[in-house]
Formats: sequence, structure tokens, C-alpha cells
Amino acid sequence: MSHDKTVIQCSNIWKLYGDKPQQYLQQLQGTPTFDEISQAGYIAAVRDVSLEINRGEMLVIMGLSGSGKSTLVRCLSRLVEVTSGSISIDGEDLLALSEKQLIDIRRNKMGMVFQNFALLPHRTVLENVAYPLEMRGQNRHDRRARALEVIKLVGLEGREEYFPRELSGGQQQRVGIARSLAIEPDIWFLDEPFSALDPLIRREMQDEFLRLQEMLGKTIVFITHDFDEALRLADRIAIMKDGAVEQIGTPDNIVLKPATDYVRKFTEEIEKSRVVRTGFLAQAMNGLAVEGEAVAAGATLAEIGRQLVSDTREFLPIADEKGAIIGKLDRQAALDLLFGDRK
Repeated sequence: MSHDKTVIQCSNIWKLYGDKPQQYLQQLQGTPTFDEISQAGYIAAVRDVSLEINRGEMLVIMGLSGSGKSTLVRCLSRLVEVTSGSISIDGEDLLALSEKQLIDIRRNKMGMVFQNFALLPHRTVLENVAYPLEMRGQNRHDRRARALEVIKLVGLEGREEYFPRELSGGQQQRVGIARSLAIEPDIWFLDEPFSALDPLIRREMQDEFLRLQEMLGKTIVFITHDFDEALRLADRIAIMKDGAVEQIGTPDNIVLKPATDYVRKFTEEIEKSRVVRTGFLAQAMNGLAVEGEAVAAGATLAEIGRQLVSDTREFLPIADEKGAIIGKLDRQAALDLLFGDRK
């Protein structure tokens, strides 16, 4: 899937709570710390965040409670007005939109799923899923057809006439996901959608979510405080602390090259071989002819562990999805990562 077009771009986003925050920011020289902002009487929910999110990409924003991740996503969807900075969606200035234009873009381009399912208790699954289409003014026949389509997509076929109270937590979450998909959004914001579920159901929902993303190719901003979940789902991860982004990168990059001590603490218990993919370790061929079976660029070191142990070659060719050789893998370096972090 191509990720070469920027869909969401934000530059120098600030969200401060307090008296006349814009005036405070205008007086600043340099970038104050979180503590300095607090001492000035303000709460720094988001501090000078700049990032780009490409089409079809899943960016996972993570951090501890109070790190600013939920506020940032609400800024990106303009559910919260920013104090300073710029945000564009497909090149359109989000902050310049009128209230009517903003409602229109949310109804037609953005899907949102939150930890609180917010299902309508007196409406059936079908009626809950069709609700945003009803608000859009779509006729009854068309919205029913679309609702049935996405209900089947999320695996709830046969439960169309159930009420929320008759569903499990995981099934209720699927209704929330179906409802947000009903409007066929280009951009999907999900704020800890699985955190209220028990571990087994959560894993199943992650599987379902990955399946949906493979089929639909949405541009997704996904919030979690669970690093394992982030590693499993993300194309890239942004780790936040005190309202600022500490590091943003691929899971491989985050795990192997933590930029700060804070990020290092997140990664120190992670078994790197289950995260790092061979493509991340690819070295240039430099004219070297490497023959024999290739390893897939998308495979983790743990997944090819048996081959790494039994293969005697110094270097293994790495192939992309189409089978083209894109580089070579240093077998000994891969083995060091495979066994070096085993507890």
C-alpha cells in the first residue's frame, strides 16, 4: 500500500489551558519546559507538536495517562481548538473552516471511535450503525443497506436486531467500529478503543482491526497506552510525554534506537526479535551475489529464527513482497538480536 501522500499535517501545535494562553505563547523566547509552563500558571496539554501522516498509514500515538495523546488527536479533528499552530487535511486548512464546513468534513471524511462506545441503548445494532447516515440525511433504504454491509464486515451478521445490553463488550466495540465505518471515512481516529476489554477479547479485536485495515486501507491515528498493542498495530509510533512527542518512528526504529531515556524505558522489556523485521536490517548488496533462499523483508527475526540457526551463509538475501532482492541480512548480527535479548 502506498504511503507517499501526506493526508494530515500539523506544525507547531500547542494546546495550553489557563488565562490568555495565546498571549503567553507570543511572549515566549525559545521553547519552555513542561515545568516552566506549569510555574507560569498554565497546563500544557500539547507542546509544540509537528508531524505528518500519510495516506493508508497507521500512526499509533502512545504514552502514559496525562501525556497529551488524547488531546492531540482531538486537536487533529478540531474537537478541541488549538492555542497555536497549523493543521491541514488533504492540503485544506482545518483551522480556517467554518462550523458548518467542519461538521461536513467530520460527517464525510472522518470516523471516530472512543473507549466509551456511546451506543444508543434503545436502538438496535442496525439502528446504531445507521445513525450517522440518518444524521447525514441519507434515505432509509440506502442507510439500511450500508449498515448491513458494515455489520457483516465487522462480524456481527445475525445480530442486527440485538440491543446493546444483549451484546458482550467486544461485540459492543464492533458496533462502535461499524458505526464509524458506515460513513466510509478516509481518516479514522481511534482513542484507546480496546482498553476496556479483557485481554482475550482485546487480542481478537486487534486481529479484526488488522484485517479491516488490510481490506480498507484507511489513514488511521490510533491512541493506546499499551506498548505491545502499539508494536502490533503501528506503521509508525509517536511516543508522548508531558504534551510533547519524544520520538516518532517505525516499531523497529523505536525498539533498536530509542531517542531518549523515557523511550528506552518503554522498550527495555520488549523482546526485540519479535519486533525487528529483516527489511529494517537490510544492507546494500554492493555487488555481492547472494544465492539461495531469501528471507521476506516483512518477517520478524523471531519468525525466521529456525532458518537463521540452520543456515550457514554469512549473508542472506532479503526479498520484498514481489520477490525482488532489496538487500542482504548479516546472519550473525541477526542471531545476536535473536538470542541476545532472551530472558
